[in-house]
Amino acid sequence: MEDNRVVRAAAAQLSPDLQSLEGTLSKVLDCIADAASQGVELIVFPETFLPYYPYFSFVYPAVKCGAEHLRLYQQAVTIPGPVTDAVSRHAKAHNMVVVLGVNERDHGTLYNTQLVFDADGCLLLKRRKITPTYHERMIWGQGDAAGLKVVDSAVGRVGALACWEHYNPLARYALMTQHEQIHCSQFPGSLVGPIFGDQIEATIRHHALEAGCFVVNATGWLTESQIASITEDEGLQKSLRHGCNTAIVSPEGVHLVAPLTRGEGVVIADLELRLITKRKRMMDSVGHYARPELLSLLINDKPAATSQPLVPTEEWPYESVQTAPVD
Repeated sequence: MEDNRVVRAAAAQLSPDLQSLEGTLSKVLDCIADAASQGVELIVFPETFLPYYPYFSFVYPAVKCGAEHLRLYQQAVTIPGPVTDAVSRHAKAHNMVVVLGVNERDHGTLYNTQLVFDADGCLLLKRRKITPTYHERMIWGQGDAAGLKVVDSAVGRVGALACWEHYNPLARYALMTQHEQIHCSQFPGSLVGPIFGDQIEATIRHHALEAGCFVVNATGWLTESQIASITEDEGLQKSLRHGCNTAIVSPEGVHLVAPLTRGEGVVIADLELRLITKRKRMMDSVGHYARPELLSLLINDKPAATSQPLVPTEEWPYESVQTAPVD
């Protein structure tokens, strides 16, 4: 059945408060309220926006990141906790679906985590980035596929991936098989240089076309003073500029509003969900174009065991474990 709803969506490109979780959270809550005054029903914030993306790890070697890494631990978000409670209240108060990226602290490990709050404030999804990229591996633990889900929300079926997870075609296909209507993507922004913004452009437009869904993408922004606070090396500062592309793309791969590539701001567009059927009539990657008798995807969506004791089974009793002799 064709969905004739129109959803007003927003993607926020903001600068985090690099000194304070509370400061960044205040910007998130103010942005939600301001977007609500413009009729927004769905808003997406950048990757690990709370408290901030670990930009320091991109410009310094691991041996020099210890102090900043510890500071990130101190500012990180626990789930559930005061931060998620505050966002939940604002989502409910403004009847808005909120997609937020956070540094999640789970005891001794940090994770790159995406949260989806429904318009009634309920936390619909908590998922962790499957594989942190390059320098990020020194900062975050690995996620699993338990959160690789599309959820039913007040605005439709919503899925999310972070940054270079979009270069994992099987992860994207896992969401496509669940008939994603609105894909919420998050990138750090202010990273690598202009080529990163170009890559984001190609990535989000391709997913919109291939999945036959809308893509709402948010990237972060660093001011010149923030860049200088991260590193005084002018050569390294070049790696903390540009790379922004906050945008909203239709299932036909078309920008619904001019993308934001510099400065703070919010892009807003109306998503006509009927365009999903218009696109899929010609090419449905999980329907008449899928050829499941030739190609299939196997997903292990069980949560990864963390700090769980081994339990003997018939297939693997304790007696079968071989250990090295102790002198």
